[in-house]
Amino acid sequence: MDDDLQSLPRVLIELRMEHADLDELIDRALLDSTTDDLTLRRLKKRRLALRDKIARIESELEPLRPA
Repeated sequence: MDDDLQSLPRVLIELRMEHADLDELIDRALLDSTTDDLTLRRLKKRRLALRDKIARIESELEPLRPA
């Protein structure tokens, strides 16, 4: 497999896109009165996990700053 396809910057872009998709899905679910609370909680939990993963990857990609 090509290393470039799984590089951290590429993974970061994909995670950000997935996070944005979840944002949209959650917004639509909030407007839809038929969405149950469990589904909404699961979507929000997944979005939070993605945000944490994005933050970890961003910290790996940032060069260390001298103190």
